[in-house]
Amino acid sequence: MEKELLEYGLNRNRRRFLSRLSLGIGTVALGSLLIPDLFSSRKGSPAPFGKRPSIPDFAPKAKRVIYLFQNGAPSQLESFDYKPKLRAMQGQDLPESIRGGQRLTGFTANQPSLPLVGSFVDFQQYGASRAWISDLFPKTAAIVDDICIVKSMHTEAINHDPALTFFQTGAQQGNRPSMGSWLSYGLGSENQNLPAFTVLISRGKGNSQGVYSKLWSNGFLDSIHQGVQFSSGEDPVLYLRDPEGLTRKDRRDMLDQLAQLNQWSYEENQDPEIHTKIQQYEMAYRMQTTVPEVLDLSKEPQSILDLYGEDCRKPGTFAANCLLARKLSEEGVRFVQLYHQGWDQHANLPKEFTGQAKDVDQASAALVTDLKQRGMLDETLVIWGGEFGRTNFSQGALTKDNFGRDHHPRCFSIWMAGGGIKPGIVYGETDELGYNIVKDPVHVHDFQATVLHQLGLDHEKLVYKHLGRRFRLTDVAGKVVKDIIS
Repeated sequence: MEKELLEYGLNRNRRRFLSRLSLGIGTVALGSLLIPDLFSSRKGSPAPFGKRPSIPDFAPKAKRVIYLFQNGAPSQLESFDYKPKLRAMQGQDLPESIRGGQRLTGFTANQPSLPLVGSFVDFQQYGASRAWISDLFPKTAAIVDDICIVKSMHTEAINHDPALTFFQTGAQQGNRPSMGSWLSYGLGSENQNLPAFTVLISRGKGNSQGVYSKLWSNGFLDSIHQGVQFSSGEDPVLYLRDPEGLTRKDRRDMLDQLAQLNQWSYEENQDPEIHTKIQQYEMAYRMQTTVPEVLDLSKEPQSILDLYGEDCRKPGTFAANCLLARKLSEEGVRFVQLYHQGWDQHANLPKEFTGQAKDVDQASAALVTDLKQRGMLDETLVIWGGEFGRTNFSQGALTKDNFGRDHHPRCFSIWMAGGGIKPGIVYGETDELGYNIVKDPVHVHDFQATVLHQLGLDHEKLVYKHLGRRFRLTDVAGKVVKDIIS
């Protein structure tokens, strides 16, 4: 291999080589002046490739995000939006004046009636804000003074795939960068030994909607910004371990020679993606020692394991992923995306929703508590919520003990904590039947603009020109929800 590389190099045009060498030295010198840490290998220095040259736009209140995405859309009427009048009107048909001709999904569009159905679970008030929280979320209720509940979220999509894609990428179609990719592009990484954007997936016992790699895609951004999925198997990151018989020195020598070949290829083709590939190989090499250490729970004290619950000892569970999210954030990962599947309760909602809530309540609250006691919550934005809400009427037959709820994009609830978000408040209101927003609506693009703002990024300036158009996460809309910012 070394002989072939030498012959290839000697055969190249000498004049062209010297010309490019002079340009390269000038670029290196300029880079070292503009970015002093460009060639530093110390932990915490920014990644040298694929980052905007001027960041942040203003002083950030958060450094990182942990997004606990509840895939399938949990019902706001069984969690954070208390509507006692629904119980009083149980079984009555949804008034057309409330529905307002809203388009329904194919599940309920042909139903002869849309019978209203109240929550099967009771609510209590908690905290200084006297927020109403379902009895299925007692641990979340205990941290109510640390979270901001937004009850007035709304979206444009009525089906899972476009709604989920819209939340993650700002568009309902694919091939757009995910929010985590935008943050990687806008802010770079805090730790060169780990990716800026990681993905963890867990599955509940309820009806599951799928998640897919386009949700953590880099889209048209450099591929270094793509989310890296961690699995619960023997190899948390596939193909990271060296093949049998290959030593660390062999791997290092191979990567050095491969980098040289790639550099020559770049000089021929001027394709910036080649530099990205070089960086990805180097990242994988560094992750070989870093990832096992991050995944090791043996050093976690018993009090922390008890805080997250028994499931945190089982790889691949929501609780285990929440604990891992804290560890990844602690190591400088910019954006940790969790997906917990199983929230699509078109039928059998009382049983399935109860199981789902049990899966996530303790660990979600534990994550906020853990971050707070470590002094990390102020700089870490935690988000909990799904892609849309659930109807206030029953899908299918309504019986005494059972019912389902269809998709509802007009209003739903999420909560946020840390990262400069006001704690202990409830923002937005829906009508007494929980069908329409009556105060302080928050669109998906508003939510995205606010998240970027908390990390010091102006959503109107975080742009990337592609195919002649300037793209951004919030498309051509979005406004920062200043009332929830401390």
